[in-house]
Amino acid sequence: MDTVITAVISGLGSGAVYAIIAVSFVIIYRATGVLNFAQPGLLILGTFATSVLAVDAGLPFWVAVVLAMALVALLAMAVERVAIRPMIGRGMFPTALVTVGIFIVLLILAFRLFAARARTVNDPWQLSQICLRQGEFACVIPVYHFTVGRILVAAVVLAALGWWLTRSRTGLAMRATSMDQEAAMAQGIHVGRMFSLSWALGGALAALAGVMLASTGAVVQANDALFALVALPALILGGVDSFRGAVVGGLVIGVITALTAAYQPIHATWLGPNFENVVPYLVMILVLLIRPYGLFGTREVQRV
Repeated sequence: MDTVITAVISGLGSGAVYAIIAVSFVIIYRATGVLNFAQPGLLILGTFATSVLAVDAGLPFWVAVVLAMALVALLAMAVERVAIRPMIGRGMFPTALVTVGIFIVLLILAFRLFAARARTVNDPWQLSQICLRQGEFACVIPVYHFTVGRILVAAVVLAALGWWLTRSRTGLAMRATSMDQEAAMAQGIHVGRMFSLSWALGGALAALAGVMLASTGAVVQANDALFALVALPALILGGVDSFRGAVVGGLVIGVITALTAAYQPIHATWLGPNFENVVPYLVMILVLLIRPYGLFGTREVQRV
């Protein structure tokens, strides 16, 4: 039971980051119909920008995070206007391929500009390890500071974003655009502006997720960018057009991955090392076979 509790809490910490990335995909997809594979590039740029502002420039950590999110949001808006807007009406597959190309360009740009030396965002939480249960000689159920930080930040950010989308005038305009672009235009909503805003929000969330991922004090590496693609199973599980599904899918994938990492090396060694990295994709395949539109996604019916 102690192992289960530790794995679940650790999984919720990772799942919080998955949830933020999955929501960033959903916001862009619902507004524009584009599955944006450039998110990993935006994620790593946000991480590097935070490192430059917090470590090199000496700004307070959370000020550096907000500034990095703003910079990445502006970059995402520019990418949407230059590379994605001309693809409107040309189909989902060609546009998705364009975003793959953008991801490669952003990744190369990030490492050419910022990776001349090892970079880190340090450990911003300044919290000691929490012990849920103390044994005779050691902590039986440890909870690491960055895990608590990830859960708290994700809860606040996603709750605030959900409130803004459902209560504010601009948020309602974005939701209207995602439901029916022509009807939104008929009501006087500037659809192009909503497209840019959705990309800005998606970019800012990707940058925040990158910072949360790197906030353990570890050196930022290229693999951190690919972490955004690991959120795709969470996106498929919840439904590519569902905000709530993205959150649930991220948490579920995080917990399943953590439980696999805890028990597979003991009870199923024949599966090999690092099998927990494969599990999210196995879950994704099973979901696609049973519910192709995800747990909370909109079911599409096509008549021939």
